Amino acid sequence: MSQKNITLKGITWDHSRGFTSAVATAQRFHELHPNVEIVWEKRSLQAFADEPINELAKRYDLLIIDHPWAGFAARTGVIVPLDEHLPEAFMADLAVNTVGKSHESYGYNNHQWALAIDAATPVAASRPDLLPELPTTWDDLVNLAKEGKVAIPGIPQDTLMSFYMVCSTLGEDVCKSEDKVISDEVGLKALEMLRDLGQYIDAECYDMNPIKVYEAMTLGDKYAYSPFAYGYANYSKRGYANKLLKFHDMVAIDNQKLISTLGGTGLAISSDCKHKDIAAKYVEYFAAPLTQSTLFFDNGGQPGHRKAWEDTYVNFNSMDCFKDTLPALDRAFLRPRYHGHMFFQDNAGAPIREFMMNGGDAKEVLHTLNTLYKQSKK
Repeated sequence: MSQKNITLKGITWDHSRGFTSAVATAQRFHELHPNVEIVWEKRSLQAFADEPINELAKRYDLLIIDHPWAGFAARTGVIVPLDEHLPEAFMADLAVNTVGKSHESYGYNNHQWALAIDAATPVAASRPDLLPELPTTWDDLVNLAKEGKVAIPGIPQDTLMSFYMVCSTLGEDVCKSEDKVISDEVGLKALEMLRDLGQYIDAECYDMNPIKVYEAMTLGDKYAYSPFAYGYANYSKRGYANKLLKFHDMVAIDNQKLISTLGGTGLAISSDCKHKDIAAKYVEYFAAPLTQSTLFFDNGGQPGHRKAWEDTYVNFNSMDCFKDTLPALDRAFLRPRYHGHMFFQDNAGAPIREFMMNGGDAKEVLHTLNTLYKQSKK
């Protein structure tokens, strides 16, 4: 590595899981390579989901991205295929040690566009001090919601992921045909089940993302259970939250535990980066199993490497969050990643949210989703 001073800029999202964890890896990498400075900036979780990566790639060398961007990345080339910049053995290790389909989620057209440095899917969370007995079925969940103890993330993005989840659990994945999001039979049943639950959820929850759900659960005693929100191990770590949460696998529909929609984040390198070789060394350091299960985790990160999820130290310090939710990650549904899917994802949640809150005609909602889907395929 040359000795001239080099600065790389990165963009991540505004939470300890996304920011302090990345900053910690950057600081240690700088200590190991004193001529390299890596500066991380942050943006809101909503901006993380919304802002096109082609715009970010013009301003930043390193990007933390959402995997539905993989198809867009492959088509536009705004980020580099990491398989051309990282050792083959290292990439093979990541593929073998994936958490569910996390590694696969950033692969497209035979290239790897990001490394799954963070793995997540909706899982259940409870306040053990308020809820000694957990619901095990969807009916149990609805009954608990009637008592006012259940919080869900109800913003459009999350209600769409919940719709995907119920459809998958009922035996059919979304966006498999050319002109319909889902069959009428499964789509209507999924909507009615979500409405059945949604009518008993507090109105304030429909303005919450997963972070806000967990903050509400740990700062007050109103909510004792969250049935499906993207897991945040931070809230099960001593010193992070006022009251700690215990994370669990989810309830079942007809003896099938919920198949939730895979999330997590990936680390990518912009095609405009002037120092791709050094950026690749940092990316390799960031995603390595030792970094993931120590420095990254200790500073708020939620690892993407399977060895970290199975690690005794990591689980001891998170009330077994990783070990207990790993089955949910392993069966999670991989969202569509075709080039136009972000249009559908940005627009399809609102009608589902409205229906969950206020009811209406499920057939009309499904018709709206199908219209948006057909537009997205163009």
